[in-house]
Amino acid sequence: MTINEIQNQIIEEFEVLGGDREMMVDYIMELGHKLAPLPEQYQTDDNLIKGCMSKVWLHSQFQDGNVVFLADSNTGVTKGLISLLVRVLSGQKPAQIANADLYFIEKIGMSNVIGTQRSNGLASMMKQMKLYAIAYAAQQQQAG
Repeated sequence: MTINEIQNQIIEEFEVLGGDREMMVDYIMELGHKLAPLPEQYQTDDNLIKGCMSKVWLHSQFQDGNVVFLADSNTGVTKGLISLLVRVLSGQKPAQIANADLYFIEKIGMSNVIGTQRSNGLASMMKQMKLYAIAYAAQQQQAG
């Protein structure tokens, strides 16, 4: 699936919740529980995302021309947020990730659900994922 197809799928899932803040938070936490735990070897300071109040680890790998993200967090809501980003961006080409317009966040009304500090953390997560993608794209150009 493309990034936009996945985003549209997420928007549909959240529409069912009717904008109910409590139900949205519960659903985000449920998504976090479904995220595979990050292997301990990747839970390092180097993989911590700066700008998040909670601990969020993000590891990237380049496999078969696609970027694969593995992530985890020490809090339920934040783990749910990173799981959404992993779902949308993992397994995509570097250029597609780097240029992605992540419109699903606004469409599902995420700013009404999470506070300013978590919004800043979410922005830091997106930025880090795009930086990894840009680095892989540059490596591909050098190799190609």
